Amino acid sequence: MARELDCAEAVREALREEMLRDERVIILGEDIGRYGGSFGITKGLFEEFGEKRVRDTPISEAAIIGAAVGSAATGMRPVAEIMFSDFLGCAMDQIFNQLAKMRYMFGGKINLPVVVRASTGSRYPFAAGAAQHSQCVEAWFMHVPGLKVVTFSTPRDAKGLLKSSIRDGNPIMFFEHKVLYYARRVEKARQMWPELIGQVPEGDYTIPLGSADVKREGSDVTVVATMMMVHKSLNAANQLSKEGISVEVVDPRTLVPLDKQTILSSVKKTGRAVVVSEDVKTCGVTSEIASVIAEEGFDYLDAPVKRVASLDAPTPYSPVLEERILPQEADIVKAIKELVS
Repeated sequence: MARELDCAEAVREALREEMLRDERVIILGEDIGRYGGSFGITKGLFEEFGEKRVRDTPISEAAIIGAAVGSAATGMRPVAEIMFSDFLGCAMDQIFNQLAKMRYMFGGKINLPVVVRASTGSRYPFAAGAAQHSQCVEAWFMHVPGLKVVTFSTPRDAKGLLKSSIRDGNPIMFFEHKVLYYARRVEKARQMWPELIGQVPEGDYTIPLGSADVKREGSDVTVVATMMMVHKSLNAANQLSKEGISVEVVDPRTLVPLDKQTILSSVKKTGRAVVVSEDVKTCGVTSEIASVIAEEGFDYLDAPVKRVASLDAPTPYSPVLEERILPQEADIVKAIKELVS
């Protein structure tokens, strides 16, 4: 049986179910205990599982990831929350020199089943976070061998992918876009993007890592989009359908490993591709996915691959300027029309 949840509720349910299923699963981070986390994701878990399994930490990202690595090495399955992905930089040595490499350096004799959850992206148009609380940094970690990188766009995917990540046994960077948290809190969010709330099965289910999902079938152009850009792309597709343009929307869900086959199969069908992500364009998520399409699907293409991403600039605090640098539905529509025409 399924119920309607938003992404925040789906993440909380996944954490709770995994903690009930496996006593080795612990969560740690800043203010995740009695306070319930800065976005309320862990609300109620402290009361249910106690301070030994829901650990409030010092305000030190390096300490959070260091403790997660150490506890995983001794048999636990920690889920570490980094309040804002912007501050993952404070723990980069622990992530890319320790977490990502220890299994390789020890000849496979150690497993580090760590999931690092981090809120990411801009909160526009509901709040302003400015330059240090609005970035999408997934591409940083795609560049590090030894890490898996997971994203989601719907509540069903959020729960299934997080449960798979906790059980996976490898270090995983799990990114949660902030606007996905707003569905219950802000009526305007539900009006703008109805899929922010969706049907989520009760009880246990998982979604395999490395498996993309076709969110909308189409025949004229493929849009590969991540997180909030999936919702903007679906709106763009709905708009263009009124003009006779059929858009297929593919959500990779897992950036590492990347489901190339689903993406290439879609491009083979449509002959055209637009890649959309909220991170900056230079050396970003769109760069990697567009390269895969160009290198491995060149013969399928009837036009060059187009990319839609944020401008290469820090995120402004001003909402007017923030809107300008972020990818908007109009930018996706424009890119698709340029390809189809």
